[in-house]
Amino acid sequence: MKKWLLAAGVGLAMATSAQAADKIAVVDMNSLFQQVAQTSGVSQTMKNEFSGRASELQRMESDLQTKMQRYQRDGSTMKAADRTKLEKDIQAQRQDLAQKGQAFEQDQARRSNEERGKLMTKIQAAVKKVASDQGVDLVIPSNAAIYNSNDVKDITADVLKQVK
Repeated sequence: MKKWLLAAGVGLAMATSAQAADKIAVVDMNSLFQQVAQTSGVSQTMKNEFSGRASELQRMESDLQTKMQRYQRDGSTMKAADRTKLEKDIQAQRQDLAQKGQAFEQDQARRSNEERGKLMTKIQAAVKKVASDQGVDLVIPSNAAIYNSNDVKDITADVLKQVK
C-alpha cells in the first residue's frame, strides 16, 4: 500500500512538472535586440544625429595637427613672441578639443542608452503579448537557462514577428 501511494505521488509530481514545462518558454534576447535594432534603423538615426558634431571634431583635430606640425617644422626659426602665441593657441585648442570630444562621447552614450531602452521596452511588450497569446506562464532568456530540453518552447521567432 505504501509503495502504491509512493508511486502515485511520484507519478503525480512528474505529471505536474511535465505540465509546468509546457507553460515555460525561452527567448533569445540578444538575437532579438540585434535584429530589431537593424530593422528599426537605430544606428542610422544615431549616425545622422551625431554626424555634424563628429565632422566638426575631425576638422578641429586636423587643424590642431596642422598647427603642431607647423610648430615642429618652424618653431626653431620663429620669433619668440610668435612661437609663444602658437604654443598657447595649440594648448587652448587641445583643451577645447578634449572638452568637446568628451561631451560628444557622453551625449552619444546617453542617446544610445535611450534608444536601447526604447527597443527593450518594445521587445518586452512583444514578449508579454506572445506569451499571453500562447498561454505561457514563464519566459526566460535562453542564455539564462543552463539546460533546455526540446519540450520547452522557443518563442523568439514569434516575438520578432510581433515587434515588426
